[in-house]
Amino acid sequence: MVRKSWQDRAACHIQENSSLYLFVSVLLLMGVIFGAVLVNSLQASQKQDLYFYLSRFFGQVSQGKFASSGEMFQESYFSHLKYIGLIWLLGISVIGLPIIFILLFLKGVVVGFTVGFLVNQLGWNGFLLSFAAVLPQNLIIIPVFLVMTMAAASFSLRMIRHQFVRRMHEPLLPLFVRYTCFFLVIGLALALASGIESYISPALMKSIVEAINKK
Repeated sequence: MVRKSWQDRAACHIQENSSLYLFVSVLLLMGVIFGAVLVNSLQASQKQDLYFYLSRFFGQVSQGKFASSGEMFQESYFSHLKYIGLIWLLGISVIGLPIIFILLFLKGVVVGFTVGFLVNQLGWNGFLLSFAAVLPQNLIIIPVFLVMTMAAASFSLRMIRHQFVRRMHEPLLPLFVRYTCFFLVIGLALALASGIESYISPALMKSIVEAINKK
């Protein structure tokens, strides 16, 4: 009965917020496409400079000269926590709604640009590197960011309605507690993503870089 209750709540939640889920999904997709297209707008000198630093990085990866997995995990997870804290703060503010959407769009731009640049410069090898360096952790990060953005936007809209629609008397404290607890769960999910990014992706990258260098 409990499982069915949670399934019913999830289905009801998705149905009630289907338009918002669709909007944030399209917004993220637009960011990915824009980031990929942005690669083609770079000047040849800019591409050359980026490729130079990329080549040095891959050289260090093949030699194992990169930060330890523990240091990478701390840096990655701390970065995620700062992002979560910012989204949480914007969600409880009346004026934070457009910034929430802008941050999601920029997240898509970063992913699209990274994959687009690798493929543009390295072709099939770039696609394999993207598969190793970008895909594993983003299988968790992207869905989590979508749900997190939706939750923050939904709470921000409730704040706006509560502030400007005087006939609404919905208590905000229980909603705020659930909203905060949800972000704590998001933090745990992103710890898993940081673990994949720190312990699994570098090993995959090293294997692929070594295979490319042997050709």
